[in-house]
Amino acid sequence: MAHTVIPPTSARLRARISGALYVLCIGCGLFAEMVVRAKLVVYSDAAVTAHNIAAAPGLYRAGFFADVSAMALGVLSSVLLYTLLKAVSRGLALTVLVLDVISNAVSISGSILLFAPLIILQGDGYLSALTAPQLSSLALLSIKLYESVYAISLGLFSGSCLLTGYLIFRSTFLPKAIGVVLALAGTCYLLNTFVVLMPKGFADYLFPWIFLPILVGEGTLALWLLIAGVNSAKWDAIAGAQTI
Repeated sequence: MAHTVIPPTSARLRARISGALYVLCIGCGLFAEMVVRAKLVVYSDAAVTAHNIAAAPGLYRAGFFADVSAMALGVLSSVLLYTLLKAVSRGLALTVLVLDVISNAVSISGSILLFAPLIILQGDGYLSALTAPQLSSLALLSIKLYESVYAISLGLFSGSCLLTGYLIFRSTFLPKAIGVVLALAGTCYLLNTFVVLMPKGFADYLFPWIFLPILVGEGTLALWLLIAGVNSAKWDAIAGAQTI
């Protein structure tokens, strides 16, 4: 029986759309972390953090929505990437997709902790029993708890990066070097999770250096997908062989 093979141009188009979504995901995440929280949140000073957020609630809210958008964009990009990588191994590609969905679901569920300071610092009547310093401490605690939840989600995502790197390395339609740097990014994500959950101060030895391989690995994959897509002839040969 003859089987229909998805046109290679479709594979390249899906790769580029996945890359565009990935670039937007990275951009939103960097905006939330490097522009918003880096400016407003002082992790060692609850009072200053509370003052900064109260003075710029719109900016803090924009950072929150940028984070949520990054998570949603990451899932959409992963779905499209799955349709490409399943040509290498359907089982492993599906595992990657499941890990991506779960890790982003954990982050989105925990994002209520990130939004909480906007509610806490409004000082509504039901919070009148708490003093201003207590409200400030509670707001900063909420942000720190979110960071712990996010670290756990990145631990799950590290498995996705490692498996994706392996699939890319095995594939013939994407450069093997991208698979290597993405696997390194996954290793750094996993290390980051353990570091964040370790005693205070240990993380200072690794930040921000631990994120450089992550930015290189994910950024390289996203830009390659966006600009070059995949080698459509080689992808079609693999996908076609699976449909015979």
